[in-house]
Amino acid sequence: MKVAILGCGAMGTVMGAYMTKNGCQVELIDSYADHVSALNRNGAHIVGTVDFTVPVHAVTPEQMEGIYDVVFLFTKQTANDAVLPHLLPHLGSESTVCTLQNGVPEPYVASYVGEARTVGGTVLWGATFVEPGVSELTQDLSRNDHLFEVGEIDGSIGPRIQKVAETLGYMGPAKVSDQLMASRWGKLINNACMSGMSAVCGATFGGVLDNGIARACLSYLGREVKECCEAAGYKLPTLLHEQAPDSLEIADQAMFEANQRMFLTMYSDMRTAKASMLQDLEKGKPTEVRMINGYVCETGDRYGIETPFNDKVVEIVTGIEEGRLPLNDSNLTLFDRAMFPYPL
Repeated sequence: MKVAILGCGAMGTVMGAYMTKNGCQVELIDSYADHVSALNRNGAHIVGTVDFTVPVHAVTPEQMEGIYDVVFLFTKQTANDAVLPHLLPHLGSESTVCTLQNGVPEPYVASYVGEARTVGGTVLWGATFVEPGVSELTQDLSRNDHLFEVGEIDGSIGPRIQKVAETLGYMGPAKVSDQLMASRWGKLINNACMSGMSAVCGATFGGVLDNGIARACLSYLGREVKECCEAAGYKLPTLLHEQAPDSLEIADQAMFEANQRMFLTMYSDMRTAKASMLQDLEKGKPTEVRMINGYVCETGDRYGIETPFNDKVVEIVTGIEEGRLPLNDSNLTLFDRAMFPYPL
């Protein structure tokens, strides 16, 4: 079986290193030529909560050859229009593309490669790119029962998705779910809330958690994600569902504070991590904010749900991308205090 990871930034490099270390022959594909050269020359060096180096096989997209049986898609969604057409000649009728991207990318990926070849999954760990050939694992993997949750778009469970889970198992346990799209919305809590605020503030996750205003925004962003998820016909995973307030009008101070404690617990071992959106801003690259927070806003528009906090994150991050706003926590002043019903 020919396996590839397409898009080997921080996350793809870590996953490729673990899979290779544990006996899976996997090809790491990335457009960053210096990174590919460093991986082939020195191996993938993983630091952070671990420290190991493993020889890997890496290529640029132009060097791709043959047909891949399973491709794990780890590029940013902003690159899909360039990446997916280039991938098509390397897919057979039985090939599977498993998108592990942020947001809810399955419908868009399927529009290129076909729904019959598209599955998806959420990633339950984090990483940061350090330099060519080096990525930082920012989470203790032993704390997770499983590292991935994968599924078919239609919720069916068959040999194909089982094969994908088994392949991911070379890094760590992968759970097969019949509720992929609900899981996607659950992960969107993390992406829209913590990643969004990390980008807004130009801060690590710990910096966001230590700022009272930013921490309050996490709670309200999460409420909006929950409302949009349910309007779209899905139910968030139990932990998030039970702790997210139903609306600003009926949520009380205790629930507001419980939401913040939830984020403090969820990210207790990831305080030094930077969101991928922040890493993109620091490099002057476009972010996925329109595919993440913007997806929440679009869903809200579709179902008549107001999303002022997600709207503001999109506005601020876009302003940073365009050079109109600074990359620091002074952007928190742009959240109108009238948006906050409880004392900060």
